[in-house]
Amino acid sequence: MPYKTEFHCHTIYSKDSLLTPAQLVKTCRKKEIDRVIITDHNSIQGALAARELAPEMVIVGEEIMTTKGEILAAYLHKEIPAGLSPKETIQRLRTQGAFISVAHPFDFTRHGHWQEEDLLEILPLVDAIETFNARCLLPSMNKKAKEFAARFKISATVGSDAHAAFELGRATLTLPKFNSARELQAIIRQGMPRTRRSGIPARIASRYAVIRKKISPSLCKN
Repeated sequence: MPYKTEFHCHTIYSKDSLLTPAQLVKTCRKKEIDRVIITDHNSIQGALAARELAPEMVIVGEEIMTTKGEILAAYLHKEIPAGLSPKETIQRLRTQGAFISVAHPFDFTRHGHWQEEDLLEILPLVDAIETFNARCLLPSMNKKAKEFAARFKISATVGSDAHAAFELGRATLTLPKFNSARELQAIIRQGMPRTRRSGIPARIASRYAVIRKKISPSLCKN
């Protein structure tokens, strides 16, 4: 059986999420997600905690803020710090043998928004770009990413970018079975996407999480 895979999601270890690792695992099982790459902001702690609960399902990942934009990684063993250049970040990820993609490259509402010239500079160094992100507010943002990937013949991923349970599974890629970054790299172009946008409610959920954590610092895990 193929793997229904969630490539991009967050837990309470991200500053804008209240989703615990246990809640994430439970929801993924309910939604019949076979593999989930947990990509907290500049942290692998949530992914490690979730992997303890579901080692067969959870892949340790991270969403890393570089000096130019955000990079997604899967199959990490060691956390990568924020604030490095894209090339330094990628070099450190390659040392770990990670699968590397670029998050929401043309979503200009994000702090991690890429300029096209910066993206072109690293394109030969990454495995894929995210051509659909369920949290992009305008369809044109994902359309531009998809067209960019086609023009430069780069592999594509999709991601729910879930910060709350209701978002999980809104953008998945169904792939042949894989068990490592190398295997994922080999079969990524065979992925069958299933996508739908999350819209404004997802952004509101993140804003609420930020406020809750300011009011109750005990909720902060990173």
